[in-house]
Amino acid sequence: MDGYDRSWWTEPFQARVGGLWDSMLGEGRHWWITSTSDSHVNWRDGGSDFWPGEYSKTYVKAEKDYKEIMESLRNGKVFVATGDLVSELDVKAQAGGKSRWYAKSKGNSASIGETLTLPGKKSKDVTVTVRIKDPNAANSHGDQPKVKRVDLIVGEVTGKVEDRSTATNPTTKVVKRFTEKDWKQRGEYIEISYTLKDVDKDSYIRLRGTSTDQLEPEKDPKGENPWTDLWFYSNPIFIKSTK
Repeated sequence: MDGYDRSWWTEPFQARVGGLWDSMLGEGRHWWITSTSDSHVNWRDGGSDFWPGEYSKTYVKAEKDYKEIMESLRNGKVFVATGDLVSELDVKAQAGGKSRWYAKSKGNSASIGETLTLPGKKSKDVTVTVRIKDPNAANSHGDQPKVKRVDLIVGEVTGKVEDRSTATNPTTKVVKRFTEKDWKQRGEYIEISYTLKDVDKDSYIRLRGTSTDQLEPEKDPKGENPWTDLWFYSNPIFIKSTK
C-alpha cells in the first residue's frame, strides 16, 4: 500500500506518537496491536507482497499451547517487528525499585500487557527495564539488520473523551531516545534501564525501535527498499496511580 511498510497495514495507526492508537490508550482502552501479512502476489512473483511471517511478525509471550497463546493475545502480551530486526523483547516497569533485570523484584512490577499499580498515595519513581535480542542471523532478505535506536513513549490515561471522533492524545511523547551509547550490549542482547521520576498520574508506557536514523516513521516513497526501513513496537504497560 502507499504509505508505511508494505504488508503491515496497521503501522500508520501505531506509528504516530499521539495518534489514533495513543488516543485509544489514553481512554484506558486495552487495544492491542498485532502484525499482519495481507499477501496477494509475492514479490518474487512480480508483486509487492511478502509471505506471512517473511517480513512482519507477531511475537506472543506464551507456552506452546493453543489456549495459552490465545489468552496471551487477548491480554496483549505481544510485540511486533519487521525484517527480523529483533526476535525477543522483554519490558518491565517496577515501582520504587532499582534492581537489575535478573534481580528479584523489590516492588510492584508489570510487563507488556499488564498494569502496574503504584503503592501508596505519594508519587513514585518507576524504573523501566528493557531486554532486547538483536539476533546475529540473516533475515529472509539475507540481511543482518541492527537496532540503531530505541524510544520510550509515555502517555497519560485521562478517560473517555466527549468527542467520539477524537483521534489524538496530546499528552503522549517520546521521553527518552536510547542509542548504542545508552545501553549495555551482552552478546546478542541489548539491556536498557531508565527511571521515570515522580509518576503521579494514570498513564502507560510503550517501546519502539528502528534500524534507521528517522526520528519518526516516515511514509515510504514509491520503490523504496522496505528491508532498509525496519521497526518494532511493543504493546503498552499501563500504570495505575492510587491518587
